[in-house]
Amino acid sequence: MSLDRRTFLKWQAATALSLAGSCAAGPLSVWAQKPPDLAVIQGGPEAATRAAVEALGGMGRFVRPGQRVVIKPNMSFDNPPEMATTTHPAVVSTLVALCQEAGADTVMVRDHTLRGVEQCLEHTGIREACQPLSGSDVRGVNVPDGFAPTSIPGATHYTETAVMGEVLEADVLIAAPVAKHHGSTGVSLSMKGMMGLIYNRGELHWRYNLHTAIADLMRLLRADLTVIDVTRALTTNGPSGPGEVKQMDTVVASTDMVAADAQVVSMVPWYGRNITPDKVEHIRVAHEWGLGRLDIDNLHLHRAAV
Repeated sequence: MSLDRRTFLKWQAATALSLAGSCAAGPLSVWAQKPPDLAVIQGGPEAATRAAVEALGGMGRFVRPGQRVVIKPNMSFDNPPEMATTTHPAVVSTLVALCQEAGADTVMVRDHTLRGVEQCLEHTGIREACQPLSGSDVRGVNVPDGFAPTSIPGATHYTETAVMGEVLEADVLIAAPVAKHHGSTGVSLSMKGMMGLIYNRGELHWRYNLHTAIADLMRLLRADLTVIDVTRALTTNGPSGPGEVKQMDTVVASTDMVAADAQVVSMVPWYGRNITPDKVEHIRVAHEWGLGRLDIDNLHLHRAAV
C-alpha cells in the first residue's frame, strides 16, 4: 500500500467529481448528491453490510478493478461469533464479495491474532464463511518476517512501528471491527483495531500513552472504508470476554474512522451506561488532531432498515 498514492488517487477522484458536477448542474446539486458521512443500517449482517456500503456510494467508490485489498476484522480470539469478541463472519464475507464484485484482483483478510492462528480462523467462522468466495485469502500473521519497519509521518509520540507487509503493499484498506468494550481503552472499534496490523502492539501499553499512540497509528493506517459490525456488541469484559452481549442488529459505515467510532460509542450502552464520544480519549485526540470528526450531530447521517 502506498499511502501517498492512495491519497493522490482520492484527491484526483474528488477533484474530477467536483469539476464535473459543477459544470453540469451547479454546486447545490453536487452537495445534494454527496454520499452521507455515516450510514447506520439496521438488519441482518449480510443485508445491513451491503446496504451500508451502498449508501456510501457502493464498493466501486473505494475499490477499482485490479486492486489489492486488505480487510482488517477482529479475529484475534478463538471464540464463536455469539461472544461478540470477533467480527461476524457474514459481515466479513459480504465485504469480500463486494470487493470481488467491484473487480478487486486480490482480497486479503488479515489480523495479527492474540490466540493461535488456526484456532482463531476456525472458531470465529470467518475462514469458513469466506471459503466459497474464490480468490479470498483469510490468514493470521504472527511471525516477525511478516512485518516491515515503518515510520509514521507526522506522528507526535509514536513515530515508528513494524507494519504487516501485505498492508503496506495493498491499494485499499478496509477496517471491519466488531463493537466491543476494552479494559484499557474503554472501547475497541476501528482505530483501536489497527493495532492488529502491527507486530509489537504490547509496547503501546507500557512504553507510550496508549490513546495518543492509537491516534498516531491512524496517521499511517487510515482505512479507506470503515464498516463496524454492531449486529451485537460486547458491552463488558472486553476485549476477550465472556461478557454481556447486546443484540443491536446494526452495521455502521463511514469513510471517517473517527466518525464511525464516535457513532458506535454513542449508540451502545457500554458497561451499563451511556457515554459520549469525547469521553474516549483516543477518539477525542484524533478529532483534536484533525484526523476525523467526533461531532456526529453535525454530520450527514443516512439511517435505514433492511
